[in-house]
Amino acid sequence: MCEPISISLAVGALTAATSAVGQKQQADTQERQQKLASQLERQRYLEEVTSIRQQQSQEQVALSQRLQNADVQAMEAKSKAIVSAGEGGVAGLSVEALVANISRKEATYAFSERKQAEMVDTSRTLGLQTAGAGYQRNLFSINKPIEQPNYIGSALSGVQAGMGIYGSAQKAGFTTPKQSPTQ
Repeated sequence: MCEPISISLAVGALTAATSAVGQKQQADTQERQQKLASQLERQRYLEEVTSIRQQQSQEQVALSQRLQNADVQAMEAKSKAIVSAGEGGVAGLSVEALVANISRKEATYAFSERKQAEMVDTSRTLGLQTAGAGYQRNLFSINKPIEQPNYIGSALSGVQAGMGIYGSAQKAGFTTPKQSPTQ
């Protein structure tokens, strides 16, 4: 028959091993989850930045088209003004003032468009900075330290479990105290 102390030690060792294996599996699972979450966060951030940059590119094309259209309209307006003035027999400073007024309106419009684009770019830059800061915050939140297996703690728990079983066995009368050689 096995001695109760041997059984208690075996149970304690099994408890320690099971605890350590469970802790290791939990740490490995958490590490895999962190890697996946980090990859997904990286992908989300890149998609966000790509979307912002595509919007910026589209807005720049639209701005160029509006400015080019304004330039064409201004040239047409100047040409019509000069032709109309010539047909009406008007010349000199009046025609120059009319052409200068059209040029001024064109310049005011172009300045307004560029200033608005500049403000949108400033806002976009802040948005990109905010996205970058959010990305870093999210990565820090995802990648918290992983608790590694506590082999010493598991061993101590195993010894404690074994001693508890041994103590219970003694109380139940399953063990017989050894007699000393002098008795």
